[in-house]
Amino acid sequence: MNKVIRFLLPVFFLAFAAQVKAQQMPTIKDSIIQLFGIVMTADSLRGVPSASVLVVGKGRGTITNSDGVFSIVVLKGDKIMFSSVGFKDKLIEIPTNLTDNQYSVIQLLVSDTAYLPATILRPRPTREQFERDFINNVVPDDNYEVARRNTDEASRRILLATLPADGKEAVNYQLKQQVSKYYYAGQVAPMNILNPFAWADFIKAWKRGDFKSTKSY
Repeated sequence: MNKVIRFLLPVFFLAFAAQVKAQQMPTIKDSIIQLFGIVMTADSLRGVPSASVLVVGKGRGTITNSDGVFSIVVLKGDKIMFSSVGFKDKLIEIPTNLTDNQYSVIQLLVSDTAYLPATILRPRPTREQFERDFINNVVPDDNYEVARRNTDEASRRILLATLPADGKEAVNYQLKQQVSKYYYAGQVAPMNILNPFAWADFIKAWKRGDFKSTKSY
């Protein structure tokens, strides 16, 4: 009898603890809240379009439409951040004691004024100095110009003729030489002096200037 009691007593306590925990935890259905409303300016009561409505720490949110109206699904206890360019951020918290699954707000945003440091514009003393400074001013190239210069055919030929071969290219060239040597082992290697395709490649390379010397004296 004592063995049975000692076996059932832990089971009873575990079942009781699980029941108490289930009663304390709110159900998923009761925790989901449909938050909707409108974001307006505090001074003129006009809808703020494209204002951000962000659930803090959840990575979810939405934006208001052209009239400042929004709608989003949140949970009880979530913190909602309202923000827009030119207005101060506003943080609210969804009440945890709501009895309904819907919650509406009319959020007013206060204008935020940013003061920039003063900028003093001074003209050049003379027109000649202005023209000289304007001509000598260096304008950096945009991305399109940089890409065009890097893909220029003449620039690529210069790089091909001046840059040394890396290890992979040197090994591939040596292996090709060995393959050609072993392929024609015991026989006379063909001469391309009468090969029209070789002559065509030679003429094209000569027209491109591949055989021009790149040394500077």
